[in-house]
Amino acid sequence: MSWIPFKIGQPKKQIVPKTVERDFEREYGKLQQLEDQTKKLQKDMKKSTDADLAMSKSAVKISSDLLSNPLCEQEPAFLEMVTAFDTAMKRMDSFNQEKVNQIQKTVIEPLKKFSSVFPSLNMAVKRREQTLQDYKRLQSKVEKYEEKERTGPVLAKLHQAREELRPVKEDFEAKNKQLLEEMPKFYSSRIDYFKPSFESLVRAQVVYYTEMHKIFGDLTAQIDRPGLSDEQRERENDAKLSELRALSIVADD
Repeated sequence: MSWIPFKIGQPKKQIVPKTVERDFEREYGKLQQLEDQTKKLQKDMKKSTDADLAMSKSAVKISSDLLSNPLCEQEPAFLEMVTAFDTAMKRMDSFNQEKVNQIQKTVIEPLKKFSSVFPSLNMAVKRREQTLQDYKRLQSKVEKYEEKERTGPVLAKLHQAREELRPVKEDFEAKNKQLLEEMPKFYSSRIDYFKPSFESLVRAQVVYYTEMHKIFGDLTAQIDRPGLSDEQRERENDAKLSELRALSIVADD
């Protein structure tokens, strides 16, 4: 919140108790922090879903490129393996798209709607601040006439100043009271609002990774050679690489 720093027209009388002003600043500060956190969370969730989609699309592109490799035409066994891999990647991409759509609908959109409330709240606080400055200015004007000698013209101006002050004071007190009552309620409501969204987020992730376990389990059953450990596979690869390096066309000069 932007507090007006100028001292022009500041009344001698403390028109808003310091405890009330501290309470107001505390409650509004909590809402400002909530606004920043909501916007950041919305942005991070969008980045996360974009990255998820990019990952599955890249996997489908890799499997598609492998299928178009001439080696698949020459080696039926390799073609069968790559076809199984391509099918798995496309299934993964499909489930990933469903997950992202669910998160967009039940998490990102609610975050966006929640963020849309803050401009109105900030405007209400701004109007309260503007009314407070008018209140201080008119209170200072009343005090100025109260300090002067009580002549006829001064008393007339004092009466006029008090009449100008009264509706502004009532307006400020109403705005201040409403904000002090409703800001804590708004802040407390965040849990009930966001809880269903994050429950949905967890469910979407559980469904997705359950399906991934099935997809890659099926893929492993199709292409894996049982009984071989990762160390044995690594030794096989090293042996094949050594054979390739032994060829004269790749030998070091």
